[in-house]
Amino acid sequence: TAPGYEIIGLDKQEVDITDKFAAQNRIHEIAPDFVINAAAYTAVDDCETNIDTANLVNGSAVGFIAEACKKYGSGLVHISTDYVFDGNSKVGYKEDDSPNPINAYGKSKLLGEQELLRAMADNAKGGGVEIGADTKIGDVKSGGAEARDTNINSSKNAKYYLVRTSWLYGVNGKNFVDTIINLGQSKPELNVVNDQIGKPTFTFDLAKAIKDLIESGFPSGIYHLVNENHLSWYDFTLEIFGLLNIKTPVRPVDSNSFPRPAKRPKCSILINNKRPHLRDHFDALKNYLGIKYGLR
Repeated sequence: TAPGYEIIGLDKQEVDITDKFAAQNRIHEIAPDFVINAAAYTAVDDCETNIDTANLVNGSAVGFIAEACKKYGSGLVHISTDYVFDGNSKVGYKEDDSPNPINAYGKSKLLGEQELLRAMADNAKGGGVEIGADTKIGDVKSGGAEARDTNINSSKNAKYYLVRTSWLYGVNGKNFVDTIINLGQSKPELNVVNDQIGKPTFTFDLAKAIKDLIESGFPSGIYHLVNENHLSWYDFTLEIFGLLNIKTPVRPVDSNSFPRPAKRPKCSILINNKRPHLRDHFDALKNYLGIKYGLR
């Protein structure tokens, strides 16, 4: 827990964010200065056949939370994704670039962004943004956290921060780093895609960046918070194996070698033009491997 903060973490057993009145009543009861919504249905392939659930959890529920934050004067940080973009860019995506998701998960996350901005529209006067107004959403595991800090002033015009991030890994939960290490220690060789490019981001760094953003007094809006410097999943694997001295051969392949229900964007590079840059992804990776695997 950060000094000076009271953190109240809620999982899906404690609050059902897809129940509008339950979610809003919980926010009213706690009266947090800020709500950090990290809840999401993130099973990308499953979203293709569970579109209604994806749109409810990743889309409509965000609107429920945003409406309550606006009504009761709580600020809101909502975590979104690089998957709201189509991946056709050669250089990456800035905060004000137009989204164009190519899979059901990305569409549901874009719906959540739109629901947030709709609910908070009055709070963005003079600096509001509109995203993907013409994007067709199609047919339309929860949890979260609230923070109370006496140094943050609440008001009916509470701020919102729509934070996009990418390729997350951390000490809790499943992630690519742990999965590829397990595979590298159990398989004779590996094939890893080299035509999907993005910025791996350590959840520790993301959490600190969100804390800094809340304390910064920066205006409401969209922010890209990612560790710096991009690479492919293949190159990321080589970095991981190199640091841990894993000798398993790794062969680069394209995405067609792994047919999956949901298309993945080829370029998921998020460009941070608004906030101080997070540290290089390689430094963050070494930090993580030290914590989780004892790397010195």
